[in-house]
Amino acid sequence: MKIIVILKQVPDSETKIKVKGDGSGIETDGIKYVISPYDEYAVEEALKLKEKAGGDSTVTVVSAGPDRTVESIRTALAMGADAAVHVNDPALEGADSLGVARALAKAIQDNGFDIIFAGKQGIDQDNSQVPSAVAELLDIPQVNIIAKFEITEDKSKATVSRRIEGGEETIETSLPALFGCEKGLNEPRYASLPGIMKAKKKPVKTVDLAGLGLDAGEVGAAGSHVKILKWIPLPERQAGKILQGMETAEASKELVRLLREEAKVI
Repeated sequence: MKIIVILKQVPDSETKIKVKGDGSGIETDGIKYVISPYDEYAVEEALKLKEKAGGDSTVTVVSAGPDRTVESIRTALAMGADAAVHVNDPALEGADSLGVARALAKAIQDNGFDIIFAGKQGIDQDNSQVPSAVAELLDIPQVNIIAKFEITEDKSKATVSRRIEGGEETIETSLPALFGCEKGLNEPRYASLPGIMKAKKKPVKTVDLAGLGLDAGEVGAAGSHVKILKWIPLPERQAGKILQGMETAEASKELVRLLREEAKVI
């Protein structure tokens, strides 16, 4: 089986994000970048499927981003993925979700695939659009936010479970298909020292838009249908009020008044 994992590199969730003074983006100096956490579940599920399917099954990571993205790609390779395709082109800077999906879908199509795993969303912009757009462009079924995955012995179908309000939903789909993974699906493995050493020798194919047969006008910022006009930092948090020197009943009344008249939450 040719198993594909879509991977995105994002700022570490513990990184303090600062908006540029002119609102054109974020300050990138000092930011630590990591694999988007939901994509780690996608990598793990792909590796589990490879181990189960056996034979000549392979796991290929496909990612789009600048040079630094290779660090996260190598982490996935150290976990056990076999190879990677890195879409790296300056023209992708500023691309919207559809533009990124077009580049990823073309790279996946050129590589060949039987099944695709992705995180349910990236934790940076939380759009949750790219996996669905990739599936649409490849004209294959897609099931997002899966919490359980099973494949039939003949590898022609998959049965997945999704947590929904008040219960669980079970879906059967034919393959090839794309699956968006979430927390609880599995427990991602750590990259071992031998895995890290092996990852240095595993192939990472770098392609640009021209190599994919795509034009920057339809994939990059120029072709984006969604544009970020301005980044605005969160407002400074105001100091709280402490009610002191009051009886409980009196303090309760004052608290309710403040919540109603000042905070306007009741």
